[in-house]
Amino acid sequence: MIHVENKQLAWLNRVAYRLTGDPRKGRSPGAGYEKIHVAEDDATDLSHVEVLADEKGSTTVGFFSRAVAWFNGQGYRYAEAKRYECRRVLSDNGSASKSHGWRKACQAMGLTAKKTRPFTPVTNGKAERLI
Repeated sequence: MIHVENKQLAWLNRVAYRLTGDPRKGRSPGAGYEKIHVAEDDATDLSHVEVLADEKGSTTVGFFSRAVAWFNGQGYRYAEAKRYECRRVLSDNGSASKSHGWRKACQAMGLTAKKTRPFTPVTNGKAERLI
């Protein structure tokens, strides 16, 4: 099973109030966000991470297809299988994971898509811990 997660991490232009405790140091103007896309294999703890421009459905599907191809190309073998093959994916309930493109991509790759329970990030703990 592959755990998939998207996170938004903030850029900091300078040290601000939260770090210094000085209220005169206000916000960090011009700072933005980076979107981190993470896919982690449950059995081997291999991770595929990319920093992309957004968290839209098409971007997430593109990342996921590259991640599955990367995982399948690693050459790991299990006792019960002759070669490694992704079979299931666990993702959160974000809009990208609910999109038609996500479902079509999972069907095209022969994957069973599972969702975490709403507001329960601990279910997808492997990817959450990595982030």
